[in-house]
Amino acid sequence: MTRLYLRIYLAVIASLAVFALAAGLLWRNLTEGPPQFEFAATLAQNALPPASAPNAEQQAALERLVVNLRGDATLFAADRSVLASVGTPLPAPERAGWARGVGWAAHLPDGRWLVARSAQGRRGPGFGALMLAVILVAVGVGAYPVVRRLTRRLERLQAGVESLGAGDLTARVKVEGRDEVARLAHSFNSAAGRIEQLVGAHKALLANASHELRTPLARIRMAIELMKQDADPKRKLELEQDIAELDALIDELLLNSRLDAVKGMEASEAVDLLALAAEECARYAEAELDGQPVSVRGDPRLLRRLIRNLLENARRHGAPPVELRVMRTPQGAEIRVSDQGSGVPEAQRERVFEPFFRIPGSREATGAGLGLALVRQIARRHGGEARCMARDGGGSVFVVELPA
Repeated sequence: MTRLYLRIYLAVIASLAVFALAAGLLWRNLTEGPPQFEFAATLAQNALPPASAPNAEQQAALERLVVNLRGDATLFAADRSVLASVGTPLPAPERAGWARGVGWAAHLPDGRWLVARSAQGRRGPGFGALMLAVILVAVGVGAYPVVRRLTRRLERLQAGVESLGAGDLTARVKVEGRDEVARLAHSFNSAAGRIEQLVGAHKALLANASHELRTPLARIRMAIELMKQDADPKRKLELEQDIAELDALIDELLLNSRLDAVKGMEASEAVDLLALAAEECARYAEAELDGQPVSVRGDPRLLRRLIRNLLENARRHGAPPVELRVMRTPQGAEIRVSDQGSGVPEAQRERVFEPFFRIPGSREATGAGLGLALVRQIARRHGGEARCMARDGGGSVFVVELPA
């Protein structure tokens, strides 16, 4: 696609070229018409002796006529024979007017011809084209910085919009000048600031609300522990499960808020993924572990949460056995968690990583829908990626790639 500054630049150059051409044609029509040559011919005849005068007299008169003009002039008789000449002799004219390489030719009323050429005419027919090219180059060089300055501001504005769209809420652009582009930059900065305030307030509200929910949850859990021994065990178990699920949701909300708020890595150290996976697999009886020791650099708490969420997702939505495999790759490490459940439809394999998304028609209703979203966030925080694939024989495979 043609860049904007090139389009504007070429439009300026083309406009100047058309203007110069039109001005040249207009000047030629105004200065080279028959009335001008007739006037010049009559004026020259009045200054020259009669056609019958001796050649010496005509030579002297021609020298007086072109004195201080720094050019060439030749006077011809009606039969094109030379009567007088000053400077370089010029060829006989074919018609009145301007002839390239010859000069100006005027047909006097008495039949004689006067041909004159200025000193500039000696430079040849290519001199005018050369001067035009020089002028075009000069105009082009002068117009480029002006056009480029305007479009560079637009490019900076585009970069700011792209940064904001990529999630950098602090993106701003420099406001230069007082024209429409400057007003657009000011409007963008105002909109970006407003968006940053709204998102910040939303994150703060989410984090504070999640934190405040911890206190009533602790009270409820304590109340359940203090219930009488003769309380309904089934009802007590249901309450404990609800509290555990609500506690897990709050924990995931807090982690999601922290990942959004903190851009860099809070901790970075060498982590043995196989050892970390073994510790998490011990929590699930239906999980089978395989692989080789692979060390990556990252936050051990986040990587542990990544593996735990993958196993928990397979336990909830899949069918045993759940297989976890840690492998070394040329780029780093790969974690694969496979289950033998109903699988994820191809059209939904990317959307399962969206917060609070659930597969339409799924009978499984447990979970808040944040687990896989956190898996992808953690993977990308470590410079990796998470994706979902179909498992041979049925089920799903969740793959996390991490750089070495």
